[in-house]
Amino acid sequence: MADKMATLTKPKRAAAPAKTAAPAKAVSAKPKRPEPTRLSSVAMAVRLLKSFSEGEAEIGVTSLSRRLGVAKSTVYRLASTLVSEGLLEQNPETEKYRLGMSLFGLGALVRQRMNVATDARPFLFHLREATGETVHLAILEGPDIVFVLNLESNHAIRMRADLGARKPAFCTAEGRAMLAFQPADVVNEALARRLVPRTPKTVIDASQIRVALDEVRAAGYATEDEQSELGMRSVAAPIRNANGRVVAAIGLAGPMQRISDEALARFAPLVVDAARTISARLGYNSLNGS
Repeated sequence: MADKMATLTKPKRAAAPAKTAAPAKAVSAKPKRPEPTRLSSVAMAVRLLKSFSEGEAEIGVTSLSRRLGVAKSTVYRLASTLVSEGLLEQNPETEKYRLGMSLFGLGALVRQRMNVATDARPFLFHLREATGETVHLAILEGPDIVFVLNLESNHAIRMRADLGARKPAFCTAEGRAMLAFQPADVVNEALARRLVPRTPKTVIDASQIRVALDEVRAAGYATEDEQSELGMRSVAAPIRNANGRVVAAIGLAGPMQRISDEALARFAPLVVDAARTISARLGYNSLNGS
């Protein structure tokens, strides 16, 4: 019993001191991508232009200086630059500034793009119903085409073209349908840069592409076999505005196994007819070229 009591009253060993955790290694932060530099002078010029409204079409230097929070000399330099570019005009009688005609031209380009998409929409629906294939509307921006309207086929295997997506003009049916009717400097610029093949069948020789553009002008439409997407075939025709300028192209695309030579022969006239109808709605008269 005494032994047991001795065991019970034996002092407990002191607990070992807790080990201090090693300091965590600092994780190096992934360097952030530098944000684009914002040009203050450009931002100020944009703010100046946005100062005008329908209710206040003309504004003087003093008022602009107060609104922008900058010196009159700064406003004068900005306004003088914008006047030289046609973005502003100065009323010789009041010496106040107003928006220039160059802005009207830029706005007309945006409106024209919107009008093309709006006017083309019902005819794209009709073309898709008649053919069962994907149809789309594209515009030319520099060396690329941009898809502004897209109606996909109901088939499981189909061509995709997301809105706003870009592709090189030189190897697409839509691009060639537009390039063939552009001024020489536009074509030269599109073909002057390094042409990167999208598929093993992409033609990147500028002289061969120029021959293909001649063929488009003769036929009135462009075709493309697997130069943009493997397994896909396209046909496209140009759309003209009231001045006769080619401003867009309507295209039809699908897999090679469905768009055979016989199917292409049926579809091409339908695409051309849709493009002509849309052009007529935009004010183009094919009889007199305007």
